[in-house]
Amino acid sequence: MEQVEMSIDVDVTPTQFYQLITDFERYPGFVPQQTGAKVVTRSGETWRVAFELTVARKLHYHLDLKGDPGRSLDWELVEGDMMTANRGGWTLEPLNDGNATRATYRMSVELRGFVPRSVTKNLVTLTLPATLKAFKAEAERRA
Repeated sequence: MEQVEMSIDVDVTPTQFYQLITDFERYPGFVPQQTGAKVVTRSGETWRVAFELTVARKLHYHLDLKGDPGRSLDWELVEGDMMTANRGGWTLEPLNDGNATRATYRMSVELRGFVPRSVTKNLVTLTLPATLKAFKAEAERRA
């Protein structure tokens, strides 16, 4: 299973960043390669979301997500056509007296079938910086 973790500092409050990362259905408008997202169920700060990601081909998967407003969002794979595992989350740390946020993204993913580890690693590590920059730009645009 390939694991990755990366942080980015964002000029919005942790609450503002949390609102963005839980606005799942708008991901396709600003997250690279995210071509679909639909909330299937929601109860408080717990969601099941169907995602579609296009990286060489379309990947469909469902995640269960649980949030702690302004602090964290964690997820785990429920089902997916090309993934056997996808676990991860965001941890939000206040900076500058709460006026900014250090957003740390962590994920471990395993693809179905014989996929060389190098392919999985490249998929995860090459797409992550662009994804974090997209979340930062969108958060600061909305603020």
